Amino acid sequence: MSDAFTTRMLNVATGSRERVVDLTSECEDFLREAAAGRDGLLNIFVPHATAGIAVIETGAGSDDDLLAALHTLLPADDRWQHRHGSQGHGRDHVLPAIVPPHATLPVVGGHLELGTWQSVCLVDTNRDNPDRKVRLSFLG
Repeated sequence: MSDAFTTRMLNVATGSRERVVDLTSECEDFLREAAAGRDGLLNIFVPHATAGIAVIETGAGSDDDLLAALHTLLPADDRWQHRHGSQGHGRDHVLPAIVPPHATLPVVGGHLELGTWQSVCLVDTNRDNPDRKVRLSFLG
């Protein structure tokens, strides 16, 4: 097993709107090479001050519900001390305290050990930064 497959950086285009982007298939693709059937841990990390990683159901409305809940908790208005960028951008800098910029998940037999409806997702509320990086690291 080559060390070159232990870490991979993904480039994710989130565009100019708030998004929950399902990264589960990219994680599984990475693990096919990096884990090669072994048990271990997958760490997912987004090196940005305004995005996070969530394990959540997608496709049944939960991703939209998450964004709606974040709007309630972190409104995009002028209450924030951090004021550069688009209106309410300061809340994007608070997001990682609620949706952390990382997750560490079990890998069994080279596959993510997720529940039936769980997906690994990038959560990005920052409309000012359309391009994100996500680092995947496998520890066997």
